[in-house]
Amino acid sequence: MWILQRLFSKLMKISLWKIVLIVVSVILLSSLIIKTLEPETFPRYLDAVWWTMTTVVTVGYGDYSPSSDLGRIFTMLLLYTIGIGAMGIIIGKIFEGLTAYKKMKEEGKLAYKGKNHYILIGSSRDKLQNVVDEILHSNKTCDIVIIDHSNESPVQHDRIHFVSGNPAEEEILLQANILESQSVAVFTDDKIELPEYADGKTLLIVSRVEHISKQYTKNIYTIAEIMKEKHIALFEHANVDEFILSNESVSKLMAQAAIYPGSSRLFKQLLSNTEGENLYEIKKKPHWTTYKEAAMELFDLGATLISDGHSLDVARKHNARIPEDAKLFVICDEDTFKKISS
Repeated sequence: MWILQRLFSKLMKISLWKIVLIVVSVILLSSLIIKTLEPETFPRYLDAVWWTMTTVVTVGYGDYSPSSDLGRIFTMLLLYTIGIGAMGIIIGKIFEGLTAYKKMKEEGKLAYKGKNHYILIGSSRDKLQNVVDEILHSNKTCDIVIIDHSNESPVQHDRIHFVSGNPAEEEILLQANILESQSVAVFTDDKIELPEYADGKTLLIVSRVEHISKQYTKNIYTIAEIMKEKHIALFEHANVDEFILSNESVSKLMAQAAIYPGSSRLFKQLLSNTEGENLYEIKKKPHWTTYKEAAMELFDLGATLISDGHSLDVARKHNARIPEDAKLFVICDEDTFKKISS
């Protein structure tokens, strides 16, 4: 018995594919042996293979069974050595692999292979949770990849993949499959109190993203949260596509709410996809020539055109021609947006 135990312990150290190859070879050889021992019981080699498989997995349908003493002795040896031993090792290896895979995924050590995903870097758990909720609510099929220094994902969801490591390193960003992502959002590190240091860390990360973008000649859309408005010039030099002023934006919203009571509710609707009237991006219709034509038709459908993606002055340039690649933004409800998009 101790010999078998030592044998099994050594087999458990062999890789799964080698064990499977050994078992398949033994099954084919055993099928040949049982067909040779009892050619009348197993007239075809396929019948012998079928019997061997049902015996090895201990199913035993009973449609084929050896009748000779030699065949039965061989069956007992086959059942004990392969059916119980090898199958147990294979199942153990499979569970061992699944456990290792789950552990590596939870610890953020696996590379993400999907495409058209959103990458979120940094920030607190609460802020990330809010951003994740908004993205998942807006896009029902997308995945989100979170990059963080911790050993586990700060936000848990079936459509979230976690990568652990320094987001300023190229290897970590490529592990998140940054080249196939829709956008990369870099948040301010809330643990850094000084705005200069916090923006400096953010700038380091987006500079690495821009380096990868040039190195692989891939346009990577980047969004950065900035604490100080005077630092915007530095981020523009790093070719960051969009900036979000964290502290100063909150201050301006507070001032607007104080001057125009109730205006905060309007901003809330614009900032959240869970409200009734939301901000949506639409494409230019072929028959729209000017902004006025687009605005009038959208108004009849129940939507308000507010921007061409660059500014809010579409009303002052209503007779201007709409570029073919213009990104038009409207305010409407979800049903109206679906009607416009159809």
